[in-house]
Amino acid sequence: MLRSRVIPCLLIHNKGLVKTIKFQEPKYVGDPINAVKILNEKEVDELVVLDIDATVNNVEPDYELIAHLAAECRMPFCYGGGVKTAGQAKKIIQLGVEKIALSSAAIDNPEVLEQIGQAIGCQSVVVVVDVKKSLFGGYDIYTHNGKRKVKKELVNLVQEFETLGIGELVINSIDNDGVMKGYDLKLADRVRESVSLPITFLGGAGSIEDIAGLVDRFKLIGAAAGSLFVFKGKYRAVLINYLSKEDKERIFY
Repeated sequence: MLRSRVIPCLLIHNKGLVKTIKFQEPKYVGDPINAVKILNEKEVDELVVLDIDATVNNVEPDYELIAHLAAECRMPFCYGGGVKTAGQAKKIIQLGVEKIALSSAAIDNPEVLEQIGQAIGCQSVVVVVDVKKSLFGGYDIYTHNGKRKVKKELVNLVQEFETLGIGELVINSIDNDGVMKGYDLKLADRVRESVSLPITFLGGAGSIEDIAGLVDRFKLIGAAAGSLFVFKGKYRAVLINYLSKEDKERIFY
């Protein structure tokens, strides 16, 4: 029986594991390889790793780091950061990664999604859309770690991606990133009503109740979180963690 996936999202900056708040001031929180080892023991549903340097610095993906992560990872692994071509995507898949996430490359050149889909299989192609609330109640799209505003409308864009046959959509709330006060459910509703693609929502989860609420609202969904699985307690002590058996029972049963 299919159920929703609960997905830790790890951010890589200068080869280290970091956390941000509203995409600002990345704080070093540890070694990404060590985090993967811990999450292996927690029997995580899936892992997303995003290199937040590659696109901004216009450099190739760090294949050596990706290879180390993939060799250690014992769960489905999605990598994003700096991927622009089918050749790059294929090389990363050959390192042992299951899914490739694209953001700015997909938005600037949607045709590349078809090329990558042909190279690695459409089911392995993920598009991450970073969004921020606008002044008039809508949502603006950004790339390059929230620094570059995109002149495209959210619903039209995600529908275009669905037409191109991608495997999955990740919607990331810039406003809620690292704040740990809950998902933007209005945003989630808007996107879920627009497409029938598999969707994962990221940004804002601060408790198991937040994840349970998202799953209850949409039934079959991806619930991703960064800070929730990196910090513990009100003082945000660094502690890599995941759902306990009791947590899973609360969410799924």
